[in-house]
Amino acid sequence: MKHQKVGDLMSDAVVRVQRGTPFKEIAHLLQDYDITAVPVVDAEDRPVGVVSEADLLQKMWGGDPDEAVGHGEGPRPAGAKASAIDAAGLMTSPAVCAREDWSVVDAARAMARHGIKRLLVVDEGGRLIGLVSRSDLLRVFLRKDRAIRTEIIEEALVRTLGLAPSSMQVEVAHGHVVLSGRLPQDVSVSVLEELCRRVDGVVAVEFRAAGEADGSASA
Repeated sequence: MKHQKVGDLMSDAVVRVQRGTPFKEIAHLLQDYDITAVPVVDAEDRPVGVVSEADLLQKMWGGDPDEAVGHGEGPRPAGAKASAIDAAGLMTSPAVCAREDWSVVDAARAMARHGIKRLLVVDEGGRLIGLVSRSDLLRVFLRKDRAIRTEIIEEALVRTLGLAPSSMQVEVAHGHVVLSGRLPQDVSVSVLEELCRRVDGVVAVEFRAAGEADGSASA
């Protein structure tokens, strides 16, 4: 099964600034476009950093490290950001970027690993082409149950395991998958469940052997 790609979910309308963009202009952009951060790009539109609301707010309280509340956005000293007057001094660098062919799983892992809410998306030349956020990734869970069921039958049962479409009863409700039936001896329940979990939009998987009235859901 193939997960949805970042390029399918990203927004390609990305507000950006350059290293020399003044502090107040950045503040106006964040307010005018109702965004919380803006990428900093070089002359060839390659991301070199990101300026967030938190970076700008350090100007307000002086950036004393003893008073700072960390937000996981890189090594630049708080005092240095408090005295900065443009994007070059404010930004967190390097920018964390994704490629448009990354899967939603790759993107989610990168966000979790770096403790960030969004990823800049770049092309093969490293130029900025979009942005994907946590909320964009969560759209996979809005996928219709019918589409999830079809993919499980066609991809997991038939193409991957070589089973007949009618070999298992597949029911999907709100992303919760219930599999009923009897598997061949050479196919394990754990393998089938894992294949189902890899389908975009699946929240939980439950297997009920033939004759069972109930099963136990697994995450």
